[in-house]
Amino acid sequence: MDAADLAYSGIAAQAQMLRDREISSTELTDAYLARIEAIDPTLNAFREVFADQARAAAANADGRIARGDEAPLLGVPVAFKDELDIEGRVAQHGTDAYDRPARANAVHVQRILDAGAVVLGVTNLPELAVCGFTESRATGDTRNPWNTSRTPGGSSGGSGAAVAAGLVGAASASDGAGSIRIPAALNGLFGLKPQRGRISLMPEAEHWHGMSKTGCLTRRVIDTALWLDVAQGPAPGDAHTPPAPTGSYVDAAHRPPPPLRIGCTERSVRGLLPPVKEPAALAGLDAASAVLTDLGHSVEACDPPFGNAGNPMIALYLSGVQEHVESVPHPDRLESRTRGFGRLGGLVPERAVRSALTKQAAHAARIDQVFEQVDVLMTPVTSTLPVEVGRWRDKGALRTLLGMSRVYPYTAIWNYTGQPAAAVPVGFSSDGMPLSVMLIAPPNREDLLLALAAQMEDAIGWPDQRPPVEAM
Repeated sequence: MDAADLAYSGIAAQAQMLRDREISSTELTDAYLARIEAIDPTLNAFREVFADQARAAAANADGRIARGDEAPLLGVPVAFKDELDIEGRVAQHGTDAYDRPARANAVHVQRILDAGAVVLGVTNLPELAVCGFTESRATGDTRNPWNTSRTPGGSSGGSGAAVAAGLVGAASASDGAGSIRIPAALNGLFGLKPQRGRISLMPEAEHWHGMSKTGCLTRRVIDTALWLDVAQGPAPGDAHTPPAPTGSYVDAAHRPPPPLRIGCTERSVRGLLPPVKEPAALAGLDAASAVLTDLGHSVEACDPPFGNAGNPMIALYLSGVQEHVESVPHPDRLESRTRGFGRLGGLVPERAVRSALTKQAAHAARIDQVFEQVDVLMTPVTSTLPVEVGRWRDKGALRTLLGMSRVYPYTAIWNYTGQPAAAVPVGFSSDGMPLSVMLIAPPNREDLLLALAAQMEDAIGWPDQRPPVEAM
């Protein structure tokens, strides 16, 4: 296996190769660090690379493996989105407004470290994870490895670009309104937004009034399943605790689903402005429908009863951003647009926030009625192909918010109502950009999404496709 094949092989395969002594963690880590040095100056996926620490951790992992130690990710390199607390380091959140080193690791970080992973570094995001593109004054522009004039999405754009370009096998990501699924879709990756509370956010009990979830971005479904097995579970202080899974997520990804009823719709919840709906972006639905039908599933038109759930969704998003803006140690260092998002959130009456939270369960229950007709719902992830880098540069908060609402209308509703949802690659547009669809399952059924997506991966073979970064 050459260096590029190894880089793209994914964390599950790498963990097995390390256990079998086919490769050392030091060799794997050095291979990734070399790729980052060669390729990342063009992409700007990483905010900081921990080269010396990663090499030391890899050497330690090699020693443990030689002694017969076992752990699910022992010696496997990963990266974290630069919003998670790492002991002794300032989590920058895409800005320069933080200056206080973390006193302890976040629960998510600690569980991945306890599984033996080697941390290569932290990836870029827009300020406070507010936007669906990864550009900021503090970190610069992050670019899509399939076409560097386009955005990799956001807010987990650094993680998306890094995994897509083979700079790391998996990276953490978070999703408050689509920030796992959007970068997954735009970079040709698999991205699962888990059920609310599936992975603890501690030391935060919740984020953006429960809109935010945390997970990862990977090329392969099995890699996400492995990450989820390691990271899932409650922690003291969590505001939300879903029922425990009935089995291993890795096992679920290996188990093909029975024939399923797949509901398909282009309809989105009513937002601030109507979506653009480019035919090229929506073509993923036809491609996915053909694959699913060939696999023995039935695909039928099905519109969920969204009602007016878009109004409370927007209220919680904006109010959550306002709270985050007000919490940073140095708000004066934030960009004017980010402060503008905070002011927009300040216009949301407190009674509207209370109402959004009070009615959340009722909205979710009504929308869940769709699962009485179908087993899984399928929609687009975005309504356009990746927009150009700088599309909203120097635009104010309101113009940016309205623009994003037209491009990213499909994802945020599932943050409000909480069900698991995943972006699944299904091919490429005529100009070589990834196409994707979103699969939504009933509450707590991440296992169903993993099983179905893994079956689609076998049929489509998207991990075999690589962006043209080797020539960079």
